[in-house]
Amino acid sequence: MTSMAAESVATILCTAKQTRFSIDSTSYRELDIDGLTIVVTSGEKADKPEKGAGKSKGKGKSDGLEILSNAKLRLKEGQRYALVGRNGTGKSTLLKAIAQKLIPGIPEGSRIALLQQTKLTDSDEDDKTRTEKGGQGTVLQEVIERATARSVVEQEIKVLSEGVDASDPYAPIRALRGLKHEKLQKRLFLVDKEARLRSGARGLQARKALVAFEKVVADSQALLDQADDEISAEALQAETQEAADMLADLQIQIEPSRLAQIEVQARNILTGLGFTEAYMGKPLSSLSGGWHMRASLASALLQDADILILDEPTNFLDLLGIVWLQRYLQALADKEKPPTLILVSHDRDFISLCTDLLILKDKQLTYFHGDIQTYERSQSERRQWLIKMKEAQDKQKAHIEKTIAQNLKAGKANDDQNKIRQAKSRQKKLDDRWGMQVSAKGTRFKLNRDLVGFFLTSREGIEIPPEQRPVIISLPEPPELRFPGSLISLDKASYRYAPRSPMILQDVTLTVGMGDRIGILGLNGAGKSTLIKLLVEESSPTSGTLTTHPRLRMGYYSQHAVEELKAIGRAEHGLTSLALLTKEVDGALNEGEIRGLLGTLGLPGRLASDVPISKLSGGQLVRCQLARLFWKHPQCLVLDEVTTHLDYETVTALREALNEWEGAVVLVSHDRWFMRGAIEGQVDDAGDDEDEDADEEEEEEMKRRRIVYRLKGGAITELKDGVDEFSRVIEKRAKKMMEGL
Repeated sequence: MTSMAAESVATILCTAKQTRFSIDSTSYRELDIDGLTIVVTSGEKADKPEKGAGKSKGKGKSDGLEILSNAKLRLKEGQRYALVGRNGTGKSTLLKAIAQKLIPGIPEGSRIALLQQTKLTDSDEDDKTRTEKGGQGTVLQEVIERATARSVVEQEIKVLSEGVDASDPYAPIRALRGLKHEKLQKRLFLVDKEARLRSGARGLQARKALVAFEKVVADSQALLDQADDEISAEALQAETQEAADMLADLQIQIEPSRLAQIEVQARNILTGLGFTEAYMGKPLSSLSGGWHMRASLASALLQDADILILDEPTNFLDLLGIVWLQRYLQALADKEKPPTLILVSHDRDFISLCTDLLILKDKQLTYFHGDIQTYERSQSERRQWLIKMKEAQDKQKAHIEKTIAQNLKAGKANDDQNKIRQAKSRQKKLDDRWGMQVSAKGTRFKLNRDLVGFFLTSREGIEIPPEQRPVIISLPEPPELRFPGSLISLDKASYRYAPRSPMILQDVTLTVGMGDRIGILGLNGAGKSTLIKLLVEESSPTSGTLTTHPRLRMGYYSQHAVEELKAIGRAEHGLTSLALLTKEVDGALNEGEIRGLLGTLGLPGRLASDVPISKLSGGQLVRCQLARLFWKHPQCLVLDEVTTHLDYETVTALREALNEWEGAVVLVSHDRWFMRGAIEGQVDDAGDDEDEDADEEEEEEMKRRRIVYRLKGGAITELKDGVDEFSRVIEKRAKKMMEGL
């Protein structure tokens, strides 16, 4: 079975086996699909190939990037899945294929809500029409409209009302027939799609249904074209009454009490995501991209969905919004029929709300009941177990092969048939019954249970999964300062945008020395980015002083870095990351050194030299920006929301690299797990506690300052208990906000 979606730049082609479960299932919250293959042709925008990704040229497949190959998609009702995989493996493409029901086997009746990294008003032509007519609504209106399709119901009411209230007795019939015909045409599209996706007996039945339905649509068209004098009195009376009844039913859907309830829920969700009453009343078109994303998230949460898909929902939320959303999604599980959730996020603390992992790796989907840390530990333990088992079996096999050779030699020399038979029996065991001694569940291997079907041997061989090369980020060694002193020093610094405007920062005193780890926490609007701009000298204090070391080399990652790189890519369409770095280093590095730097950050080979910046994914753009900072060998890194767009493995690697680096780090981030590791120096439980250089590291730690500040009301205060202290404050506020739902 095949389905596809064509876009201006890409086509998603999906094939899958149809099982009786997927065709006859009445549960819209579950999926059970075998043999799923997804191929993207012409370069899907949302996902770019990583190193080693090839093109599929197999039978029945279009040339292009293969995302999945003969995979199994299993979703159980009410479960919460964290979809994990490295940048470029195709997570967003898979989510889009599910949401658009491109995958054969997804019931047409399933209500699927999707949040992707696009504006709320980018999704269809209706928005363009409303904008052209000057009817763009407020944030609250647009969110409710997207979730309830209120405008469609109101349009149908308008058509029927005009017909029922008209003096022409035939007007209600024409309005009714027009609406019914429009719905039949939409249904015809679905029936036609169903017929194209089926084969065999069911395919024949579906095509017969299509022919029959085409006749129904033709009859409807004939009624629509019928002249007034051809309509009988009985039909006139019956259809006029039907139009009045339909109008009454539609009016119930938008009755004030129901709409008021939806509006209250929408306001609560928007408040939880950081919208004030003033922002809810603003035209959606007047807001920035980050607020658009929050509005899109609110619309997805407001829908009564069977499957809820959220792709990086925390990217534009502060910690209060993240904690509120975490609590809201957990509360959905208490509903009588909770939606099935698929979540993509690099924030390990946030995705702890998920019950299962859905791992996209090597063009396959695998499943694990538990969190990421438990999964990583179990995978490592299983690999070590398989290595030990294979080593033991290799020794045993070598011994058996030696005895076989000895028995054959002795048997032939003495014409001893017993030894020859014994040698052949042992050889048969090696050829036919060698391999796994236990099943996948850890029980004793049984042939009729654990290896059903035709195989060359009676048991599977011991296959040690290849150790996936971990993401490693190496930060450059900071150059010597030659003479001591603070790198950056703010003394009673204050800042306001205009002479009569309120103070954004007031009497801020902050010093950053070599090796320091400074974390800055605060809600959106607290002034974190303003403080960062003072530290990197993009702004000057209104009062107070800023002093920097005369030999300081600064590396500044802005929260808008990805958008800035996208703008560069749009300005120079063919510009690659290699060409950009070559131009910026201006001869300080040769091509090999630039390629080496890009490669260590996850932009190897042709990805660096052949793929334009405009075609890179968000995570790859972050890597490119980091390369632009690292080649300068900074002594201080100032990072403002650097984890946005990165996969969790790269976030882990960056966390470890920042923790060990000898330079200074000033970090603004809403990712609690990342902040704990990079600033507070916390390590995972799975880390190796025994270290030969433990004494040296302990001595180094004594020299290093680790401080977490909270920025509130323009002033900074040190958090003695660090990230956990700030989290407890936010948890209390989020709990109070949830009481309104």
